[in-house]
Amino acid sequence: MSDSDLLGRLLAGEQKAYRELVARYQGAMRAVAYAIVGSRHADEVVQDAWLAVVRSLGGFEGRASLKTWLLTITANTAKTRLKHNRREVLLDDLPAPHGTVGDERFADDGHWLLAPHAWHQDSPEALLTEGELRECLEHTLASLSELQASVLVLRERQGLELEAICNLLDISLSNARVLLHRARLKVFATLEHFEETGQC
Repeated sequence: MSDSDLLGRLLAGEQKAYRELVARYQGAMRAVAYAIVGSRHADEVVQDAWLAVVRSLGGFEGRASLKTWLLTITANTAKTRLKHNRREVLLDDLPAPHGTVGDERFADDGHWLLAPHAWHQDSPEALLTEGELRECLEHTLASLSELQASVLVLRERQGLELEAICNLLDISLSNARVLLHRARLKVFATLEHFEETGQC
């Protein structure tokens, strides 16, 4: 169902449409809140953002997509929560469980120069269905800095463009690229370790 269809049902007051809206966008909203206020207050920010959405849904003018509107409300709610004490964006963070794959492993076009040692023969989709690998990747994601994890989730899981992520998180495009690059390298290292050892 398209967002415009869902919006019509929401404006008509259909309760099931609200449940569908939450199921569709809760993850993205939490990723934005997590990036701005951290894990301790992310859930509270998302709850406050949903309240703001319900109160202002009738005023949604459609100038942006429904998703962008929801994420903007979440970002604004999170920024208000921080008041004027927004933390600095730090690029350095603790290493992931398996370190990182170095830049020297990639060509200028982003493809492998030296492929992983024993790359799995199945497709990436088949790999992701394996529960053990999924848990391992979630463990790696949890080990990333809040901003790295949020940028990665918003880009790879939610499909947002980097410019939209920058606007939501108040970070520069160059910072977003660095955060995304470092997060991807750590995920690649986890995948490679899993392929070589069969363990997380």
